[in-house]
Amino acid sequence: MNLTDILAQAGGIESMANQLGIPPAMAKQGADALLPAILGGFKKQAQGGGGLEGLGGLLGQLGGGGLLDSVLGSAPTPVEQGNDVLGQIFGSKDVSRSVAGQAAEQTGIDSGILKQMLPILAMMAAGYMAKQGGQGGESGGGLSGGLGGMLGNVLGGAMGGGAAPSAGGLGGLGK
Repeated sequence: MNLTDILAQAGGIESMANQLGIPPAMAKQGADALLPAILGGFKKQAQGGGGLEGLGGLLGQLGGGGLLDSVLGSAPTPVEQGNDVLGQIFGSKDVSRSVAGQAAEQTGIDSGILKQMLPILAMMAAGYMAKQGGQGGESGGGLSGGLGGMLGNVLGGAMGGGAAPSAGGLGGLGK
């Protein structure tokens, strides 16, 4: 099961679709196209910034499991938090625009809608990873095992080795 399916089961894809005023099928298609780049950004963070412990700390600083809860809640999603997540994993708005542009070419969905999806998806992915890593708000042990295993599963491979995907690396990562 890929992360899009997991987020759909949690209600995140439908919540995002409702917020953006688009059909859930379009939201899922957009998520399928955008999530590999988002997850690649998290993987790059883990490889370059203190490993899994550093990534776990970053997820906690950004809002931890509460990020996913914010998207799933009934109030509008505070996308500023999602933009903070994107800033950490991509480094610049240019990378976000590039990711949205490539996903638009891949899916036929308007890049403006995909740009709106990016911060929401980033929040869902970060919140989900934080919850899987035991960062639901309390400081807990087992972060590196839970987070490493989850990232490995989601990215379809081990955390170590290999070149980090480029900003436009949408191909083949989360399937």
